[in-house]
Amino acid sequence: MSSAGRPGRSASALEPRARSPHRSAAAGARLRRRQRTERVFRAAGQLAIAIGLGFVIVLFGSIVYQGKDAFTQTHLRLDIHFDPSALGVGASATDAELAQADYPALVRNALAARFPDVSDRKDRRDLASLVSTGAPFELADMLASDRSLLGQTRSLWLTADDDVDMFVKGKIRRETPAAERRLNDRKIAWIDALTSDQRVERQFNAQLFESGDSREPELAGLWGAVMGSVYTLLTTLLLSFPLGVATAVYLEEFAPKSRWMDIVEVNINNLAAVPSIVFGLLGLAVFINFFDLPRSSPLVASLVLTLMTLPTVIIASRAALRSVPSSIRQAALGMGASKFQTVLHHVLPLSMPGMLTGTIVGMAHALGETAPLLMIGMVAFLVDIPGGLMEPATVLPVQIYLWADSPEKAFAERTSAAIIVLLVFLIAMNSMAVILRQRFERRW
Repeated sequence: MSSAGRPGRSASALEPRARSPHRSAAAGARLRRRQRTERVFRAAGQLAIAIGLGFVIVLFGSIVYQGKDAFTQTHLRLDIHFDPSALGVGASATDAELAQADYPALVRNALAARFPDVSDRKDRRDLASLVSTGAPFELADMLASDRSLLGQTRSLWLTADDDVDMFVKGKIRRETPAAERRLNDRKIAWIDALTSDQRVERQFNAQLFESGDSREPELAGLWGAVMGSVYTLLTTLLLSFPLGVATAVYLEEFAPKSRWMDIVEVNINNLAAVPSIVFGLLGLAVFINFFDLPRSSPLVASLVLTLMTLPTVIIASRAALRSVPSSIRQAALGMGASKFQTVLHHVLPLSMPGMLTGTIVGMAHALGETAPLLMIGMVAFLVDIPGGLMEPATVLPVQIYLWADSPEKAFAERTSAAIIVLLVFLIAMNSMAVILRQRFERRW
C-alpha cells in the first residue's frame, strides 16, 4: 500500500501542542505559595486553640488546686464530760434549761483536762480558741437528740478553728516569723501535742454542703446559696420557656410581615446584647420600688433573669423553627390540617430539641449572673436557708463574690470550692443541652 493510501496524521496533529497556562512554572509557584499559606494559617489556628486550652487548663487547675482543701475540715478529738454542774443544769433538766446551758464550759474543761499545766487566763483563752465557736452548738444538738449523754463522758470529734485548719493544711507555716502568722508558738505546740496523740484529723467537710453562710470560715456553707439558685432557676425556667416559645412561634409562624414586626424583631435582637446590670436596675425600679416585692427574694431574682434570658430563648426557638423543612408544613396543610394544627402537631414537636437546647444554655447563662442580682439586694449576708420564693436568699455567684471579699485566709479556698461547685452545675447543664441535641436532633 502506498503511503498516500495509509491513514496519516492531520497537519494540526503534527504541530507541537501548546503548553497549558495551568502547568506553567509561574502557576506551580502560585500553587505552592497558596498551599504554604494554607499550612501556615492552619498551624496558626491550631496554635491559637492550644494556647486557649492551655490558659483554660491553667485557670481550672489553679481553682481546683486552691479549692480542693476546702472539701476537708480539721477536727479535734476531745473527751467531753457532759457534767450537769458545768452546764449549770440539774440532773433532770428540761429542754428549755438545756437550751440555755453553758456548753462552751464543756469544751474548756476538756481542754483543761488535756493540758493541765495551762493556768494563765490568757493562755486558757488561747487554748479554747483552738476549737471552733460552733463546737458548743454541736454539743447542744447532741444532748438535745440524746438526753442519756447527760453525766457521761464521750470522745468526740469537734470542728477546729479556721486558723488551726490552715496550719494543719500547710497554709500557715511554722517557719513564718511569729509576728506574721495568726498562730503563736504556744498554740502550735498544743496542736503538735494533739497531733502526736492522734487527736487531729482531716475529715470530709459536710458543713460546706449542709449549712448556710457564716462569719466563721469553718462554719460557712453553700447550702443556702444552692437552694436560692434552685428556687431562682426553676422559677426562671417556668417563666421564660413558655413565654419565649410562644413568642417565637407567633413571630415565625403567624405574625404578618410589617414594619411593626420588623421593629419588634430588631428590639429582641438588641435586648440580647444589653448589659445584664441594666436588667438589675429595671428590676430594682419596677419589681421592688413600684410593685413592692420583697428585696433579696428568689421571686424578684427570677423575674429579672427571665427578662434577661427571654431574648436568648426567643432567638434560639426561632432558629429551631426555621430548621424544620417547609415540606412538613405543606404536607400537613395539604392533608387538611389548619395552620394552628400544623404548628402544634408537626412543627413544634420537631423543633422542640433545639428550643430545649437554647433554653438550657440560657439557664446556664442566668446561673452565672451576678451583677443584676447585686442590684436587687441579694448581696446581703444571710445565714438561714431559704424556704420559699418570698424569703431572703442568695445565689452561688453572689456567695462567691461575698467570700472573695472576705479577709480571712480560709475563705480563699472556700471561694475556689464554691467556683468548682458552680462549674459543676454549668457543665451539667451544658452537657444536658448537648445530649438533648444529639438525642433528638433530626437531619433533613
